[in-house]
Amino acid sequence: MGGWLRHIVRLVVSALVLMVVSWVAPGFSSLGFVSALIAAVVITVAGYLIEALLGEGVSPYGRGIVGFLVSAVVIYVAQFFTPGMEISILGALIAAFVIGLIDMFVPTTLR
Repeated sequence: MGGWLRHIVRLVVSALVLMVVSWVAPGFSSLGFVSALIAAVVITVAGYLIEALLGEGVSPYGRGIVGFLVSAVVIYVAQFFTPGMEISILGALIAAFVIGLIDMFVPTTLR
């Protein structure tokens, strides 16, 4: 259950952050709530699959440069599955950075 709760929290955080980042980041089209939610689902599912296949150290939410780069790639690829989402590589890097910062402070595991 703890694993699912962690992914649900990440889903909500990702949707909110994607909406905010889409308004301020260069190279990122503004997202409405539905598009941000779809993008967050795509990012969360991709993160879950990457963690399941390769381990937490390589996941988009893993700490370090590898997790950051995987997160940026996942966000960039999410545009191909999300209607209305267009993002440049710079926008994906900025979004990955902001989501990573917020993920550090939002508790995503049960203590």
